[in-house]
Amino acid sequence: MAALYFLAAVLVLVYALYYYFTRTFNYWKSRNVRGPKPVALFGNIKDAALRKENYGIVMQNIYNAYPNEKVVGIYRMTSPCLLIRDLDIIKHIMIKDFEAFSDRGVEFSKEGLGQNLFHADGDTWTALRNRFTPIFTTGKLKNMFYLINEGGDSFVEYIRTECQKKEEFDIQPLLQTYTMSTISACAFGISYDSLDDKMNTLKLVDKIFSSPSYANELDMMYPGLLKYLNLSLFPTSIKKFFDNLVKNVIEQRNGKPSGRNDFMDLILALREMGEVTNSKYDSAKPVEITPGVIAAQAFVFYAAGYETSATTMTYMLYQLAMNPDIQKKLTEEIDESLKANNGQVTYESIKEMKYLNKVFDETLRMYSIVEPLQRKAVRDYKVPGTDLTIEKNTIVLISPRGIHYDEKYYANPEQFNPDRFDPEEVGKRHPCAYIPFGTGQRNCIGMRFGRLQSQLCITKLLSNFQVEPSKNTARKLEVEPCRFIIGPKGGIRLNIVPRKLKA
Repeated sequence: MAALYFLAAVLVLVYALYYYFTRTFNYWKSRNVRGPKPVALFGNIKDAALRKENYGIVMQNIYNAYPNEKVVGIYRMTSPCLLIRDLDIIKHIMIKDFEAFSDRGVEFSKEGLGQNLFHADGDTWTALRNRFTPIFTTGKLKNMFYLINEGGDSFVEYIRTECQKKEEFDIQPLLQTYTMSTISACAFGISYDSLDDKMNTLKLVDKIFSSPSYANELDMMYPGLLKYLNLSLFPTSIKKFFDNLVKNVIEQRNGKPSGRNDFMDLILALREMGEVTNSKYDSAKPVEITPGVIAAQAFVFYAAGYETSATTMTYMLYQLAMNPDIQKKLTEEIDESLKANNGQVTYESIKEMKYLNKVFDETLRMYSIVEPLQRKAVRDYKVPGTDLTIEKNTIVLISPRGIHYDEKYYANPEQFNPDRFDPEEVGKRHPCAYIPFGTGQRNCIGMRFGRLQSQLCITKLLSNFQVEPSKNTARKLEVEPCRFIIGPKGGIRLNIVPRKLKA
């Protein structure tokens, strides 16, 4: 009899757990919104939660499965979310009705680097964005161009030396040494004396992207829990690294701008102005630029600036190696630009190289790095052209990769074709058909810096070397499932061969 009671208790417990982890799964059906069938606990992101597939690829697959729907109802763990497919609705959410979706919806401990521009929400984000946007103006980038240029020259010399020892390179970690150097120099005035120093820092920062933390899934299941419990998305070692970095730089500069015109100088100048206020909401609590706030921005500069740019350039060099005719055309443009500028790469010459910009844009069409884009409704919102109301606090998702590979917008989307970005072709497309940096007021604040450091590096490389497939170059690339961003699984190996320049 006791065994029967025990069995009954187990069955009741199993049923209770099943009910608890499926209790929300009628949400979209009751609102007549189509979507994939969820599974208990995981909803529609089981493969992503178990690190079998990248989260962005999971969203792209759902996007592809519902070609006739404007919106698709999904569940991240047990939380109902809405995947937006229609470009006009995306334009409303991201641009026209931005005030209804101003939050990103991933808040966590402010003491755990949570007061950074990417993750901050509400008045904190608005105040930070208003104050930090001027750091990324054209004038500011021009002032620090010499730092990026010096990094590019050092990188080319390093590759030249390495090419005497070998021909094949694992491209992504190689490019990470360049972006780590430029970010370190442009953000904090740090120069690494040896490649070992760079790699030690790389390994630490790389934990952000490669360590399979499940804090995100916890936040999906219980939105707001991380903030409530004062928990962070990131390991304590990462916080300590950036806290110490900022402390040391502030001490070295006696808390004042040094005249280097790097990011830290600009931030210290802002700090002298006092608290960061939100002019739009005078009653909102101002944000003081404390060392912790500076460390949070330092984290964003490093994480976004080194990883995304290195990955973008990795994919770009891969496509150039696989498409030698495109590489030849780009190299010819670079050579002509250098000849016209006395062999110098300048800020203006980078901007003027039209084909370089088209190759860069096509790379990001095929390999948008941050997937998916996410916003949270801060109020109930009636979706234009539908009978659906998005309830307050609902997360909406957008798949740039789904859009960028949609044949409605790009013919033969698997083909690498920079001519898609001829001005007349761009003019034919919906403005939200190309959103690798997001769009609207919460687009990537550092996108111009990212473009600049990437395009300068490619220019320096192709003026001295050519890239070719090696015997280990994969013909079909897979996406790494355990990283927060889109990146190549197993890396990309290419041959880098010194060019035989004409006399």
